[in-house]
Amino acid sequence: MSARDEILSAVRANLPKLDKPLPWVPMFDDSAPVSLLAAFRESLLAMGGDFLDVPPGEDPLQAIRQRLAKAKVVCSATSEVTGNRPLSRVRVPQDLADVDIGVVRAAFAVAETGSICLTDGGLGVNALGYLSQHLIALLDPADIVPNLHHAYKRPEFEQGHYATFHTGPSATADIEGVLIHGAQGVRSLTVVPVPRPADYAQRVQPPSTRT
Repeated sequence: MSARDEILSAVRANLPKLDKPLPWVPMFDDSAPVSLLAAFRESLLAMGGDFLDVPPGEDPLQAIRQRLAKAKVVCSATSEVTGNRPLSRVRVPQDLADVDIGVVRAAFAVAETGSICLTDGGLGVNALGYLSQHLIALLDPADIVPNLHHAYKRPEFEQGHYATFHTGPSATADIEGVLIHGAQGVRSLTVVPVPRPADYAQRVQPPSTRT
């Protein structure tokens, strides 16, 4: 057993055993917006993201395909959209460094902040959410919660290995107060309202089988 294993084993063996309930926290439902989708859209746009409005009756994926047609390298972690860089061929995260557009499905979204939650189950390879030049996220409107209090009650934070909030594209204004997008991550984030497929849960691989 290595020194690392010995240390971690000792920590696990000496974890405090407390049988105390967590403090009660209100959900602040009294101020919930009438339309979660409209509130999310407004917050997302305010944070520099883009929301693709889909007219009723039209195929939301058609507008996505038009954008993908202009990209050289497209990598998709969703079954609804096909790219030309299959995740099955990605051996190391660096294989995604030249991706122009990454397509993912958000686990859920937060109306209050305009954030989407991405998990290892939805990304397939975590680097897809950061090395892509542009990110398109499919979002089921039924998966929007009012605020962060509701968000932290979601099961995604107890399942899998990874869950993170993305609020708009990567941005920094540290240098002379000039806002720059894409400094540490994606240059643009576009959210498209697309209901989940009926068999979505079966299509998401368990963490143990992914790169």
